[in-house]
Amino acid sequence: MPTTGPTWDPAQYLRHADHRARPFTDLLSRVPGLPGDPPRIADLGCGPGNVTVLLAERWPTAHVTGYDNSPEMLEKTDAYAGPTAGGGRLDFAHADARTWAPKEPYDLIISNATLQWVPGHAERFAEWVTALKPGGTFAFQVPGNFASPSHRLMRELAHSARWKDRLAETLRHDDAVLTPEAYLHHLTALGCTADVWETTYLHLLPGEDPVLDWVKGTGLRPILTELGEEAEEFVADYRAALREAYPATEHGTVFPFRRIFAVATKGA
Repeated sequence: MPTTGPTWDPAQYLRHADHRARPFTDLLSRVPGLPGDPPRIADLGCGPGNVTVLLAERWPTAHVTGYDNSPEMLEKTDAYAGPTAGGGRLDFAHADARTWAPKEPYDLIISNATLQWVPGHAERFAEWVTALKPGGTFAFQVPGNFASPSHRLMRELAHSARWKDRLAETLRHDDAVLTPEAYLHHLTALGCTADVWETTYLHLLPGEDPVLDWVKGTGLRPILTELGEEAEEFVADYRAALREAYPATEHGTVFPFRRIFAVATKGA
């Protein structure tokens, strides 16, 4: 997550922790065996560390380091740091995905819902793949829902007459992620065997205005950061638009969420 980007609220982010963790577990299930014993793993954009723990569970002897550039998020990782039950180690460090350069060989570099915040992130792939051990893996997941109502309505409101002077340059959704085909091209061009796919999750969310509650932890953060105490007016209009786009049912509110996945393995 960029250093000059939004201020993060870990408590808000974790309000939908189960739904947010699902793509990570799906990504992790497609990662093959790692060459190192014990393996060295980097989690790039680890957030509060709650899913980084899953890496230590999958590879109990591994040394896993979670990297993030949000002080608020890293403060929450203290609860997970230390020796692991399998004899490995879990630690966390400050790093910016825009500039992070591996200083040692890795068996796995993984990134979950982070690279959409990094302009030109595909240009970083070559350096990260180079840092992999032979047979190592680079895996990531990014949201692919920037054309969905949750983001389209946010952009339209930000570009409205009321807000365009403050917010016209705040959101960069159009170029936030590439197409699955483009990711496949980038990764195979680096000599990797790549598996790229997409999934649309149908999250059934409880409570009042749950889609707004979701985006307050992620996509809406740049606007909340920019507007500060003035955000209440923006949020009120945005809430009304979301209620129409995502009507509540007797069972909850359906929130379709498309995500793009890639698992690239370096030649042995």
